[in-house]
Amino acid sequence: MDRREFATVTALGLGAAMTATTETQAQATTIEQIRARTLGGAITDVAGIKVGHFSDARRPTGCTVVMTEEGVTGGVDVRGAAPGTRETDLLNPTNLVDKVHAVMLAGGSAFGLDAASGAMRWLEEKGFGWPAGPTKVPIVPSAILFDLAMGDHKVRPDAEAGYKACEAASNNAPAEGSVGAGTGASVGKLYGMARAMKGGIGTASVKVGKITVGAIVAVNAVGDVIDPKTGEVLAGARTPDGRQRLGITQAILKGELPPSLQAGMATTIGVVATDAQLTKAQAQKLAQHAHDGLARTIDPIHTMWDGDTIFALATGKSGLPGNMMALGALAAQVMAAAVVRAVLAAKAIPGPGVPAVPGVSEL
Repeated sequence: MDRREFATVTALGLGAAMTATTETQAQATTIEQIRARTLGGAITDVAGIKVGHFSDARRPTGCTVVMTEEGVTGGVDVRGAAPGTRETDLLNPTNLVDKVHAVMLAGGSAFGLDAASGAMRWLEEKGFGWPAGPTKVPIVPSAILFDLAMGDHKVRPDAEAGYKACEAASNNAPAEGSVGAGTGASVGKLYGMARAMKGGIGTASVKVGKITVGAIVAVNAVGDVIDPKTGEVLAGARTPDGRQRLGITQAILKGELPPSLQAGMATTIGVVATDAQLTKAQAQKLAQHAHDGLARTIDPIHTMWDGDTIFALATGKSGLPGNMMALGALAAQVMAAAVVRAVLAAKAIPGPGVPAVPGVSEL
């Protein structure tokens, strides 16, 4: 029974005949249907890309590293109004350095930027970095999300966490959901954490001809996550009783204005990558295109309370120049799919002081 049929049955007064077990089975079927029609794959399908997670066992937080230790072309685009970033100015096409060796995505708000130092240490030990006089300096751009409301705020990713994420990095498909940078992520926070749902990290890829494009994203938005196929809310703000999805934009249109929030208490961060050969300017444009994927799946997006940031990496391993028209379209598609996969895989993580934010399959 699909959702429309269920609504019809309920309107006829027959909804009471359905047991809780049947409702759960119907919901599970719907989730599987959404997952089946969403792009699969992983950013590690792009040659030259590795991913490693670190999830902190003390509270829901962690970090995720996207490794490109040999150095690849990088770009970035920041759309949110409250970003927490490191080494983003370096990626401006007018600036000198044209290679990055890793990108770090972390929880912990601005404290989590320290995780990038751990990646630098790991890369330095292995001899990777930008030649600089007597040494090599690893270039590790980074962005963070706010998860300090999930348990003990004094526990956050540090340099050791970043180092451990690098040790775990491989070209295998990375885990999705409540892991790495997505461990403490939540969505739909516009009406407070008590009415939010669980966010997480997701990944997807697509290959067209000889070119592959992949994405990974930690979804921690103020807004709702939307199914781009139907416009339905998958995860987001719940009604005051916590039992149903509210629909933030529709609620605002009805005059249900949100309370005042502190800037920076959300943020969605991610990476889009391709094996095409790109310049720094093209990489920056690819990151811009990937934001279209966020706009298709998160509503509202790029708010005053989000620091939405997307990095772009071009490994050039295909040996082919990139067609920016095609790559832009693909970047938006894989980023949108990664957002959906993130919330479908996310599960609540209980613990001391951790708000009860259910995952899609748990509501």
